Amino acid sequence: MLFSTMTFVFMFLPIVLVLYLAAKKELHNPILLISSIIFYAWGEPKYLAIMLLTILINWLGAIGVDKFKNHKKLVLALTIIANLGFLIYFKYFNFLIDNCNNIFHSHIDPLNIVMPIGISFYTFQALSYVVDVYRGDCNVQKDIYKLALYICLFPQLIAGPIVKYHDVAEQIDSREVNFEKVDLGVKRFIIGLSKKMLIANTMGAIADKIFIQSPDTFSPLVAWIGSIAYTFQLYFDFSGYSDMAIGLGLIFGFKFLENFNYPYISKSITEFWRRWHISLSTWFKEYVYIPLGGNRKGKLKTLRNLGIVFLLTGIWHGAAWNFVVWGIWHGFFIIIEKIINIKEFEQKHTQKWVRFLQHIYCIFAFLIGWVMFRSETMSYAWQYIKNMFGLVRVHDISYGMGYYIDNFEIIIFVCAILCSMPLFNKLLEVKNKFGRTLINIWLLILFILSAATIASSTYNPFIYFRF
Repeated sequence: MLFSTMTFVFMFLPIVLVLYLAAKKELHNPILLISSIIFYAWGEPKYLAIMLLTILINWLGAIGVDKFKNHKKLVLALTIIANLGFLIYFKYFNFLIDNCNNIFHSHIDPLNIVMPIGISFYTFQALSYVVDVYRGDCNVQKDIYKLALYICLFPQLIAGPIVKYHDVAEQIDSREVNFEKVDLGVKRFIIGLSKKMLIANTMGAIADKIFIQSPDTFSPLVAWIGSIAYTFQLYFDFSGYSDMAIGLGLIFGFKFLENFNYPYISKSITEFWRRWHISLSTWFKEYVYIPLGGNRKGKLKTLRNLGIVFLLTGIWHGAAWNFVVWGIWHGFFIIIEKIINIKEFEQKHTQKWVRFLQHIYCIFAFLIGWVMFRSETMSYAWQYIKNMFGLVRVHDISYGMGYYIDNFEIIIFVCAILCSMPLFNKLLEVKNKFGRTLINIWLLILFILSAATIASSTYNPFIYFRF
């Protein structure tokens, strides 16, 4: 089930919320667990068994880690292998077959595999739980139903944020639901929904019209417009989902950590990754980078560890070489910034023009990276990037500028630019009565517009569902 559907907004969520608020506290977890299972099974009932098996494996794995102290490394390793086994099979198996065929000139037929939605997210959540138990960062959860709720809680089940068990363990056992949380959660949900329906989908329509064309059929200006449109689509699509997830969490008494912090205002790629998909960045930091040694074993090994993390980040996003190269691209800049000590550089050079140039550099880096991310193949990405810099001979311009972007889309483009900066980040914290009334009216208008867009649109999944 999608958040951005009439079924979810006007049927599923109201029913679950009424049942939840009317029930006694001891029934809150069962209601949420059953609701989450229905939510997941609604669109893909045949893959519910994979998620339930993941819950069982990690429940038993953590109990084994806790009980068999002398063999906890072995138990942990087996649990990790089981988790990654599901992920590799469903997400990467055909990719491996394709590459084997290319390398060895074999003719192995790919399997008819459809990736279960959300598997990358709930697998990483499950892994973080078992590793936390192994490290002693949290107590083992012997109640399988509570662990199941943690792994399959519907607000963040399908596309994050990736919630670590030690951040919500106490909230699963006991949490407060009050009017202030519900009010703030509803407002946060509306903001996320409007980001998705009003900005991301509009930007996506522009990007799709451009990226479906051959790079030698449009001008460099159109290429830049396509890249920027996709950059905004991705941000407002994914941050919109995170806003909705965080808002839904608040409604039911959970506090999830923020997942985005205006990444497009960054002045370095290092800063970008402190602001973009924060839950994934911190997951790789805590469960890959630090265990590899972090920055504790010398500069060369620090750079190696950073390279490994960003290679894995690219692989995590998808089973295609464009994602691998995208991860390497970002890793390259992270390593360069580490070598020059970007933090020390920024402390020494505080002039506005230096900060401006840093910001321009960062924008260029992630814009080009998003072209790789969006393209179906690296050859297409390379041609597209060459076009952006006027290095492709345009043979036949298929459409005029008006085909790719109209006046309404230009207005949304401007809104996207403004909303990607922290100009309105304190609106929900306004205390005076008049200001709050204006904000509530504005949010109501956004909700009506978003609902109207949902009613008139066709299937519009979130981009990160496929990861």
